[in-house]
Amino acid sequence: MKNCQLFTSESVTAGHPDKVADRISDTLLDAALKANPQVRAAIETMVTTNRVIVAGEVSGVDELPVEELVRAAVADIGYNEADTGFCSETLEVSSILDQQSNDIAQSVDRSFEARELGSEDLISAQGAGDQGIMFGYACDETAQLMPLPIALAHSLAQKLEDVRCNSESQLRPDGKTQVTVQYENGVAKRLDTVVVSTQHAPQLELPQIRSIVEREVVAPVLEHYHLAGEDVQLLINPSGRFVHGGPSADTGLTGRKIIVDTYGGFARHGGGAFSGKDATKVDRSASYAMRWVAKNLVAAGLAKQCELQVAYAIGRAEPVGLWINTYGTATVPEDRLLAAVRQVVDLRPRAIIDRLRLTEPGFAPTAAYGHFGRPGFTWENLDLVEDLQGAVGD
Repeated sequence: MKNCQLFTSESVTAGHPDKVADRISDTLLDAALKANPQVRAAIETMVTTNRVIVAGEVSGVDELPVEELVRAAVADIGYNEADTGFCSETLEVSSILDQQSNDIAQSVDRSFEARELGSEDLISAQGAGDQGIMFGYACDETAQLMPLPIALAHSLAQKLEDVRCNSESQLRPDGKTQVTVQYENGVAKRLDTVVVSTQHAPQLELPQIRSIVEREVVAPVLEHYHLAGEDVQLLINPSGRFVHGGPSADTGLTGRKIIVDTYGGFARHGGGAFSGKDATKVDRSASYAMRWVAKNLVAAGLAKQCELQVAYAIGRAEPVGLWINTYGTATVPEDRLLAAVRQVVDLRPRAIIDRLRLTEPGFAPTAAYGHFGRPGFTWENLDLVEDLQGAVGD
């Protein structure tokens, strides 16, 4: 008997309140990194009715033009109409940024290995910026080696954004997508349901909205994924009217869309958010590294599906744990895969930062449509494939 199940993932547009907060946090991080690549930052943002509150820690730069950067980010997202309750020109910006704790700083600047074990290795000299567990995942369901539900949800959200920006559709920035896929014995078989909700101008009627979204958003994405013509339940603005949206309707916070940011619930999550954090925070850098390694293992043909976990202690350079699960799809025993990973990849924070170039500005684009499965990010590079294949063969 076939085991049929329905799995669902969601995404949101750049104008969703939580994503507005993420974008502001990462815009400020990029500005800090541009001033000083070794900056330490953990920037949290809250957005609400015509107000932005920025708080957290930034060390290594004298001053950031917070208000200027916030207004520019909000304007770029598309909140420029005064009557919407959240406007780049009129919003109030509050900044409460302090220095990083000296206790945290000293443990990162001079690691456990350097302080207590006498190590003179420069890579070991930098400790992890926090304790915690981080996961990475990849599978061969899509060309980007991401699960189909989240890949589709992101594509729909991105297309919804493109239609809003490049047409006179009168759609507004806030939007959400959701995709349900039927699986049989763990294999994606058919698309079951697509949900799209979009904020819109008050003069747009529901039939117009549904026509625009079905024709200009859903149809092109399904065609791209070779899913056109499938018997799909399509729900567009199922709540009806969606005029009042964005931060004036729903308070947004940095780091509140961690499942959207990663694998749509298809893989586990350690709980740490990414946006606003410099790469000494292993919540960000090690999660990127685990995706990088998992993707390369799948691309190397060593597994069809791969989930990795790494764990750190604050102030220590070497990970305290490394774990793999290939769900029975590996072509060699998993202990050999782990041995290959240890041989090929240095998972000390400084090594990850250097290899993935994580002191360079460029994090703002990660703030919407997922941190994984998109070209242009170093952790999506397939530059470990031959080394992993060679290590497994040794």
